[in-house]
Amino acid sequence: MINYNENFINESEYDLLNRGFLYGDSVFESIKIINNKIIFWEDHYMRLMSSMRIARIEISQNYTPEFFRSQILNTISKVNSNFSGRVRLSVFRKGGGYYTPISMSSSFIIHCTISENNNFYIKNSDFKVDLFKDYYIQDNLLSNLKTNNKLINVLAGIYSNENNLDNCILLNNKKNVAEFLNGNLFIVNQKKIKTPSLDSGCLKGVMRKKIIEYSKFFPDYNLEETTISPFELLSAQEIWLTNSITGIIPVTSYRNKTFTNDLAKIFISFLNKKVTDF
Repeated sequence: MINYNENFINESEYDLLNRGFLYGDSVFESIKIINNKIIFWEDHYMRLMSSMRIARIEISQNYTPEFFRSQILNTISKVNSNFSGRVRLSVFRKGGGYYTPISMSSSFIIHCTISENNNFYIKNSDFKVDLFKDYYIQDNLLSNLKTNNKLINVLAGIYSNENNLDNCILLNNKKNVAEFLNGNLFIVNQKKIKTPSLDSGCLKGVMRKKIIEYSKFFPDYNLEETTISPFELLSAQEIWLTNSITGIIPVTSYRNKTFTNDLAKIFISFLNKKVTDF
């Protein structure tokens, strides 16, 4: 029996006490949908499978790309016949146990939210950021995964609201730049594009992967995955927040410095042309 906000529910009716909720024993993907087209689906699926393997969550034989694709399309069709928005596909380890699970098998949940904005775009508004230094991301393989263990990101979001910021930059345990609270980080300076390497503990983001991949179409710029110190942020010409839903969000101000968004605009236009091919 479960008491959920003063409502008593038989435990067998809903899996409210799943391991994803109790222990963060879960991985997930946030996926952009444009007119019923699943954007970068192959990359999301491969990352999901990789994350499940690393987390030792059993991959069911029916968890094929076609299976999850059909499940996503069936779900969004219940909302709108021509859906655009975001989908969260979560996979959690089911079964009992406390810290040590009894079973390695899994269940999944698909949740969708409709949006009016189809293409990636840059908002004509300020985007102010600063460092979050209360807690640090660990520079290890688990930090690369998109799991339910996001308490540092949540606290960074609260810190942002309390300090009138639009986002925060998270640091790792070596005090180097790791990522934003909801996306990866890129800096642009003197024909160089830099992003924290995966051994910094940053998320192995799908949009991060696509920007690295698409950088070859910008031969005037050299892209490097490397260590980035907080001091480098002030010398950058552009700072980007990137994720699969919004694409690229250029930072307008950090500390007392303002930034341009010239390359971000060009890259956003390039991304929109790519997604029309889906």
